[in-house]
Amino acid sequence: MGTGYVGLPLAIMLARAGYEVVGVDIEENVVDAINTGVLHLAEEEIKRIFQEPSVRKNLRAQKVPCDADAFIISVPTPIDERKRVADLTQVIKSLESIVPYLRSGNLVIIESTVPPLTCRDIIAPVIEKTGLKVNKDVFICHCPERILPGAVFDEIVNNDRIIGGMDAKAAKMAREIYASFVKGNLYLTDDVTAELAKLMENTYRDVNIALANEFAAVAEGLGINILEAIKLANKHPRVKILKPGIGTGGHCIPVDPWFIKEVDPINSRLIHTARLINDEVPIYIAAKIRKAVKDIDNPNIVVLGMTYKADTYDVRNSPAQKIIGLLKADGYQVTAYDPMVDGQRYSSIKEIAKDADALVVLVEHKVIRDELAKKEGEIKKAMRHPMVLRFYHEASESE
Repeated sequence: MGTGYVGLPLAIMLARAGYEVVGVDIEENVVDAINTGVLHLAEEEIKRIFQEPSVRKNLRAQKVPCDADAFIISVPTPIDERKRVADLTQVIKSLESIVPYLRSGNLVIIESTVPPLTCRDIIAPVIEKTGLKVNKDVFICHCPERILPGAVFDEIVNNDRIIGGMDAKAAKMAREIYASFVKGNLYLTDDVTAELAKLMENTYRDVNIALANEFAAVAEGLGINILEAIKLANKHPRVKILKPGIGTGGHCIPVDPWFIKEVDPINSRLIHTARLINDEVPIYIAAKIRKAVKDIDNPNIVVLGMTYKADTYDVRNSPAQKIIGLLKADGYQVTAYDPMVDGQRYSSIKEIAKDADALVVLVEHKVIRDELAKKEGEIKKAMRHPMVLRFYHEASESE
């Protein structure tokens, strides 16, 4: 259920392993693309595997579910921006759509990231309304996805996976499915532990990124180089401070911590504070850019990078786009370019930087880094004011 950037690669790998797979998606153009062999994802390795004979033979797509032995729900679970709680609308709709096809012996796997107790308090009651008993007739498992845009094939095959069954039988059934293509270790546990563990992974990173960003603000107030301070602090054998960045982005890190706060706000104060700190970083970066150009009349600002991290095409929750939006809202003339998003709209950084007053590198893709390393002098000569601003690109762990 769901053939997006997580669901479709999963369907492809299962088909490659020999399973007969039906990918269900409500978007007719997506269904048509899969059935005609035109993949709508940008991952080259996945495109290649998609064309393998076993995949083309075993995978088909349609808009409605059908009878099956196992149902895997892999749909987005965004945050409700007003309430700061998980929006499980798509999970519930997917679940309700498979209910008419459930029969004794079926396995239902939730790959979508969900708050703790979702399987027990939301998924199980919907299924039991049919008269089928969970852990007796139908089995439920939470197997949270671990995928990094830009490296989907490597991640889906080689990452260790958590398999959280509502009972031991559910976990063993799911393990058999994932063992068909996963080379990493498969760790069996219960559903609630699996739900929390997934959220802990990204929350741990969010908190550490917030710490680095707060250190950066303190260092600026003291007038010292934060990167030098971090380098020296990390000489301690038990210290590994991240470098600061422009904020956190993507589909996981800015979202998952809120799911923990949702179920236990009293005991998640540090988590909440870290989330607020990272949400404010784009405001801080935009202020630094304004300060840098304050003495220039009607500055022409060129921004490089719009994705949420380097070397990916993914723009979801991108802090770079938030910074661009803040600058434009203040009336600045901003031209943004990202070779991962725009393709060949510009032939070079030098072309887009011509007559610019500031070149702001927000996301340092390899292609951007390489061109700047080779031609920064030429680029500056083409600018009206040779100002290049960078913001700790090697820092961010927001993947």
